[in-house]
Amino acid sequence: MTDPRLNAQGRFAASTEVSPRQALDKPEALAPVPKLTRVYLTDLGNVGEDDIVRAARVIHDMGLVPVPHMAARRYPSLEAFERRLRRLVGEAGVREVLAIAGEADTPGPLASSLALLETGLFDEMGIERIAVAGHPEGAPEIPTDTIRAFLMRKHELAAQSDAHFHIVTQFGFDPQRVNLWLDEIASWGNRFPVHIGIAGPAKMTTLVKYAAFAGVENSLAFLRKRGGAVVSMLSGYDPETMVGPLEARIEVRPHTQLEQIHVFPFGGLKKTSEWLLQRGSWSFQPAPERPYPAELAQ
Repeated sequence: MTDPRLNAQGRFAASTEVSPRQALDKPEALAPVPKLTRVYLTDLGNVGEDDIVRAARVIHDMGLVPVPHMAARRYPSLEAFERRLRRLVGEAGVREVLAIAGEADTPGPLASSLALLETGLFDEMGIERIAVAGHPEGAPEIPTDTIRAFLMRKHELAAQSDAHFHIVTQFGFDPQRVNLWLDEIASWGNRFPVHIGIAGPAKMTTLVKYAAFAGVENSLAFLRKRGGAVVSMLSGYDPETMVGPLEARIEVRPHTQLEQIHVFPFGGLKKTSEWLLQRGSWSFQPAPERPYPAELAQ
């Protein structure tokens, strides 16, 4: 029997992401994305709340599933977080979120994704699925013991929540490192499904820039060491070198928590969409269609 996480072609489902400006200024770029695909909406602190809510509504109205980043440290108060969440739910039909710590020049009182979860507001507002961040290469300046404690505390909160939880990871280029990390967090007791971050097709110079920004230099060093095995001077980086081994893991390790991939469209959404459609990852998407309650917009 075929594993339900893989389609008839043996491919993972895939989500992707856009910035608020991309969604607002070039919504046509989302046209190739299949209906009900999760589209994460980034928050780098460089756009206002109105634009974030409008961008989430654009994604929703295109028949996609908006998953806004909720960056804890960027909210100046608990009230500001509650207002943002209420607007996203009521005005944009948001039912899924990614809870992260985020960065801010002047952090607010909510210091971590745990702080967001512990408010209870996601349940109160009817959020049905919550993504939390994963870092297969570790997180800068956070000890492993702390990462483990945070993850297991999220499991405790998940047991008290009506929402489904999953992990979505930073991108990387070393599938063996990802496999080791999956085994590591399983040994801690992780039961959350895992969506592995993948860099979409892109030029090497583009990947270098984003890898330095994201703190995945070790994985970038692996990429450089592999050289021509994964990077063509003509076509750039080939994501299949990451995705293929992960799909193979499903076949040999069916009990793994690995569920799907999340693709960072560093080479542009058009190129990413073409790749995902061609390989068959966008031939099906499991996310259910959900209306949004207009009364919460009041």
